[in-house]
Amino acid sequence: MASHESNNGVHDEEQADAAAVPRPMPSERRKVALITGITGQDGSYLTEFLLGKGYEVHGLIRRSSNFNTARLDHLYVDPHNAAKALMKLHYADLSDASSLRRWVDALLPDEVYNLAAQSHVAVSFEIPDYTADVVATGALRLLEAVRCSPKPARYYQAGSSEMFGSTPPPQSETSPFHPRSPYAAAKVAAHWYTVNYREAYGLFACNGILFNHESPRRGENFVTRKITRAVGRIRLGLQTKVFLGNLSAARDWGFAGDYVEAMWMMLQQDEAGDYVVATEESHTVEEFLQAAFGYVGLEWKEHVVIDPRYFRPAEVDNLKGDSSKARKALGWKPKVGFLELVKMMVDHDLEIAKKEKVLADAGYIDAHQQP
Repeated sequence: MASHESNNGVHDEEQADAAAVPRPMPSERRKVALITGITGQDGSYLTEFLLGKGYEVHGLIRRSSNFNTARLDHLYVDPHNAAKALMKLHYADLSDASSLRRWVDALLPDEVYNLAAQSHVAVSFEIPDYTADVVATGALRLLEAVRCSPKPARYYQAGSSEMFGSTPPPQSETSPFHPRSPYAAAKVAAHWYTVNYREAYGLFACNGILFNHESPRRGENFVTRKITRAVGRIRLGLQTKVFLGNLSAARDWGFAGDYVEAMWMMLQQDEAGDYVVATEESHTVEEFLQAAFGYVGLEWKEHVVIDPRYFRPAEVDNLKGDSSKARKALGWKPKVGFLELVKMMVDHDLEIAKKEKVLADAGYIDAHQQP
């Protein structure tokens, strides 16, 4: 779960027990959503979306001495301001079943969104045990907490296109899984745990098999954001090179803000099911480079260096989703196209680079730690 305490007042003493949090009367009760991984890219967009729908949103975050709630800071209201604080954060962890059970029982959410994960594919090869425990067994712990709750919630499990691995595109709900990383294998396990709880216990549990979705809030160690951060810095003279791995890998890239709406739509259906969410377009990393560097008038080949350390032990060549089921059953379709997404991310990272340059020119930071 990529979530931590906030530097704007989200501290232990402010995480009131649910029993002490003022709640509306039954006649005016808001729908309640519980989100794991709320401080991640998807968690922040989903929180915005649900607050816009009038939900009360609770997020589970891990205790840490480092602040990691920047994606939520614009949504934060001090919990003492009970009338306006419709997003609340609580300490828990997918590796701690008792904390999950405690908050599910206390909050009695209408909907539970499990977005938490060790979500970096390359890192999963380095920490496979942890990845499996959080991604796979963590989902099982949360499913069990929902099943045993006095009021079973509707449950959303965040799947991944990485589960298809080497299965030829286009990949749909009926395509076989062939995971090529510990992360992908753990996501497959979480997927089937979700199906099992739906079939065995009648739980309203959905799997959203989301293909790659990006945004300006994407973590900087993911290849798309690594590229757009580099574009901004190179354009302003703060660095000259960016080091990458396999440029021929192709992915179906969409906008995260579009994809969280599909998550919500799944839980509003009469029957639970599994859905692929994708743009149905595939682009290589090289194409992403061309679009990003070209947007600011740079030639990517002059700045990209191939570093073998960024190649995976087992590569996934081409992911391209068939989202026809989601488009027909949910009425969902992406609003942001590939080039618009790239430009959105580059524009955002150019602004960050401008701020860095001001600090660098004033001597407050060393801008040349990277080549």
